[in-house]
Amino acid sequence: MAKTSASRSNTRSSKAPARISTAKLPKAVTTAVRAALDKKAEDVVVLDLRKAGGFTDHFVICTGNNPRQITAIADAVRETLKKELSERPALAEGADKSEWILLDYFNFVVHIFSRECRTFYALERLWGNAQRHQFETA
Repeated sequence: MAKTSASRSNTRSSKAPARISTAKLPKAVTTAVRAALDKKAEDVVVLDLRKAGGFTDHFVICTGNNPRQITAIADAVRETLKKELSERPALAEGADKSEWILLDYFNFVVHIFSRECRTFYALERLWGNAQRHQFETA
């Protein structure tokens, strides 16, 4: 279920499907979130940057536990958006080190971090004035 603002609950159940509120987010963004959650991404957050003066409309930010999972999440997002919406990233970076993979779809950017990189770059803090949608499994 999506939670806006500063909700920080991290309750996850491996058996329940993810609930995604699509009321305020574009279909491509919710599709990217679903693909990331399907690969067990953690701490999935969407920042709505439209009123925050960002260079893109949304950031999808999530965490993988190891390089293999980070790559799997990125591959799932890329493949799902291509298959379901014919969307391809204009830019993909970071796959060689798998600590932070960035997929730029112009209107939104997907950031898949290792826990250490996410803490270091702190995008949620940097874009603290953006509306926040947090996703967790039901």
